[in-house]
Amino acid sequence: MEYYSNGKLLLTGEYFVLDGATSLAVPTTCGQNLQVTSIKEPQLIWNSFTNEGICWLEVIFDLPNLRLVSTTFEASEDGGNDTLAENLRTILQETQKLNPSFLNLNNGFKVKTNLTFPKNWGLGTSSTLINNIANWAKVNPYQLLENTFGGSGYDIACAQYNTPILYKRNGAKPLIEQVNFNPVFKNQLYFVYLNKKQNSREGIIRYKKLKGKLTSEIQYISNLSTSFLTCDKLQDFEQLLIEHEQLVSKIIQINPVQKELFTDYFGQTKSLGAWGGDFILATGNNDTPNYFNSKGFQTVIPYTDLIL
Repeated sequence: MEYYSNGKLLLTGEYFVLDGATSLAVPTTCGQNLQVTSIKEPQLIWNSFTNEGICWLEVIFDLPNLRLVSTTFEASEDGGNDTLAENLRTILQETQKLNPSFLNLNNGFKVKTNLTFPKNWGLGTSSTLINNIANWAKVNPYQLLENTFGGSGYDIACAQYNTPILYKRNGAKPLIEQVNFNPVFKNQLYFVYLNKKQNSREGIIRYKKLKGKLTSEIQYISNLSTSFLTCDKLQDFEQLLIEHEQLVSKIIQINPVQKELFTDYFGQTKSLGAWGGDFILATGNNDTPNYFNSKGFQTVIPYTDLIL
């Protein structure tokens, strides 16, 4: 058995998507697959590999109780005290609660996961895993996400859809609309990696602390998401980016990335996801890679190379 899930990027609605804003999200050309092979021993032997073929997690559980037999015991990705093996066990245990027959057989399984993007890029290492396990166990991936990592669920939707989507949070049954986001100026759009994986939990905590009542702001972000779809001029698109950055900056009280790092850039930039790391979106031209390379940011990817 083999399962595959797309990576993700959130173009509009960061933070606000948690409170029901309609947001524009796009699946990436890279993701993660999960291969399952049956074995006779009542064990789950788990190996996770990077996009370069390096094994970064090895775990063995006894079945069906998921007793931890052995592990590499690497630290968790967000620097917390939980180990990656314990996080994986939590996901599997929550999956069993949703489907008691999952992993409750006389035999066992050997599982291999393969990322097709660097896991520090923040494109959905966890969400692609959650979606793959949910597909394997035949459970609701949004419910599994809610019971484990939490979050809006837009990343789960991107894992499943091969087109851009408008996403609105709605518990285990989110509202998802496949849309045609194919701007005539897409060859002038780039994604730039800021050289560090951002801890989204910290950003969410800050947002929840500062947000206050956001009825009008949520509607404003939802309208911006729709405007992104109908915009046919780069100049107008850049204005939408500015408006979005200004609103988020006002709420979370952090300077937009352009003001913080790229004041002399000739195009317009926008943070994607939790501010301060991962990828940003940049408008520009053939000189865009040279500009960001000169600033120390070597990963500059054309829109058409990263988005399905």
